Amino acid sequence: REREREREQRESAKTQSKIIMAASASALKTFRSKLLPIEKYSFLRHLQSAEPLTLYRVLAANAMECLPFVYTPTVGEACEKYHVLPATKTSFGLFINKGDVGKVGAKLRKFIEEKDKEDVKVAVVTDGERILGLGDLGANGMGICEGKSMLYTVFGGVDPRKVMSVCIDVGTENEALRAHEEYRGLRENRIRGEMYDELVDEFMREMRMQKPSCLIQFEDFGNANAFRVLENHRRVQPCFNDDIQGTACVTLAALEAALREQKKALKDITVLFYGAGEAGVGIGELVVRALEKSGGLSHEEAKRRCFFMDSKGLVVKSRLHELQPHKILFAHEYEPVKDLKTAITKLKPTALIGVSTIHNAFDKEVIETMSALNERPIIFPLSNPTSKAECTFEDAMKYSNDKVIFASGSPFPSVVRREDGVEIFPAQANNAYVFPAVGLASVVADCKEITDDHFLVAAETLAALASNDDIDRGYLFPDFTEIEDVTAKIAANVIEKMTKDGTGRMTQEELSEAKRDGFESFTRKRMWKPPPEVSHARL
Repeated sequence: REREREREQRESAKTQSKIIMAASASALKTFRSKLLPIEKYSFLRHLQSAEPLTLYRVLAANAMECLPFVYTPTVGEACEKYHVLPATKTSFGLFINKGDVGKVGAKLRKFIEEKDKEDVKVAVVTDGERILGLGDLGANGMGICEGKSMLYTVFGGVDPRKVMSVCIDVGTENEALRAHEEYRGLRENRIRGEMYDELVDEFMREMRMQKPSCLIQFEDFGNANAFRVLENHRRVQPCFNDDIQGTACVTLAALEAALREQKKALKDITVLFYGAGEAGVGIGELVVRALEKSGGLSHEEAKRRCFFMDSKGLVVKSRLHELQPHKILFAHEYEPVKDLKTAITKLKPTALIGVSTIHNAFDKEVIETMSALNERPIIFPLSNPTSKAECTFEDAMKYSNDKVIFASGSPFPSVVRREDGVEIFPAQANNAYVFPAVGLASVVADCKEITDDHFLVAAETLAALASNDDIDRGYLFPDFTEIEDVTAKIAANVIEKMTKDGTGRMTQEELSEAKRDGFESFTRKRMWKPPPEVSHARL
C-alpha cells in the first residue's frame, strides 16, 4: 500500500507538471500570436488577472522576449491608453487623491487587507506627472507602477504578494485626458505647493507607521517635486527615486564598462549631458560621487567633469538667476554656449549622454564631431520611449564609422559592422538591471535607508559582468536571459554593503548564514519563484 501511495503521488506530480507546462506553452503561443505590441501587453495583463503563476513562469523563462511588452517601450503606449484599454479596466494598484487627505491610513489598510498585501515589502509610487518622455499622464501613470511591480517579481525575485503599486492622483495638466469620458483620474489641474506636500507626506507617514520596512520606489515624479520628495523622506524610511538614482546607476555602470574596454579610468572622463532634468542630474551626482570615491578627486574637481545643456544652452553660472534648484550644482564658471555642436567642440567630452526626450538631437554633425574628438566616442541616447531617443543605433554606427560605444534607454535592432561583417548589438541601459536587485537587497537586508553608496556598489557589480569581447560586440551588460544571475550578484554585494554600513537590519542568525555560505548563495535562497518549479525547456 505504501508503494502504491508513493507511485500515485509520483504520477500525480508528473500530471501536475504536464498541466503547468501545457498552460505555460499555451500562454506563450497566444502571446506570440499577437501582432501589435499593445496587444501583447494587454494579453499579459489578462494573464496576470486570470493565471498569475502562469504569467510569472512565462516571463521568467522568456525574459528577453517579453521585457519590451512589460516595460519600455510598450508601457509608454499602455500608459497613454490606460483609460481606454479593456485590459486595464481593473487596476492592480491603489489610487490616492486629494479627497483622501486625513483618511489615507484607512484607505491604505483597506487596500492591504483586500489585496492580501499584509507582508508588503516594496511599493512603487507615482504621481503621474512625467511618465517616461511622454509628460503628464495623471492617473494613467498607474501603468508604469504596475509594470515595474511585475519586474520586481520576475527579475528581482520578490514575491508578488509583497509588491504593491500606488498612484497619488493630484490631477493632470493634460487637457485631452481630463476631457475624455473614460478617464478615471481627477478631472482638474494638478494641485501643487502645500496641499500636494500634505498628501504625499501623509501617505509616506502612513507607510512608515503601518509598514516601516517597506521600500518605497518613487517613479516618474516631475522635476518640480522629484528631488524635494526624495530628500524629504530618504533618511527616515527606505526609499529611492528610480528616475534619479536607478537611471544614474545603470548609466554609471555603462560608463565604467565602456572605459574599461578602452583601458581608461573613470577619473579620465568628461561627460556632457544633453538635458538637465532629474534623470540627467541624478546621473551627474552619482558620477561625482564615484569620482570622489574611486577617482580620488575633490568634490569641485569631480563636478567639473560633468557639464549640462538645457533648452537655453550650457548650464553656467551667468544663468544662476534663471536656473531651477537642481541644476545649480552643475552651473560652472564658463562662457555661455547655445548649441550642442559648439559645446562638444569646446568641452571635448569623452561621453555624450542624452536625457532630453528630443528625437534626433544627436544628428550626423553631432555624432561626427564626437567621433573626431574620440577614437571610440561614448554616446548614450537614454530618452524613452524609442520615439524620444536622441539618435538610433544605426545612425550612431554610420556617422561614427562603426566606432561608437552605445547604450540607449529603449531597444534598437543590431547593425552589421562594415569592417568585418560582425553583427553588433546595441546595449540597453535599462533600469531593470538595477532597481529589482536594489529592491531585493532592501527586502533581504531589512534596510532602513537606501544610500548613494548602495547604488555605487550596484554599478560596479553590473559593470564588471561584461567582458571586453562582449563590449566589442556592443554588450555593455549581460543579456536579459541571465537576469536572475545578474540580480543575485548585484543584490548580494549591496546586501553585504548594507550589513557593513549599518543600514541593514539582518538578524545575527541571518548574518552568520550569509558569512558562512556567501552572500550570493544566501540571496539566491530568498529569491521567489513561481511554485512548483518546473523545466521551461519546451517553451
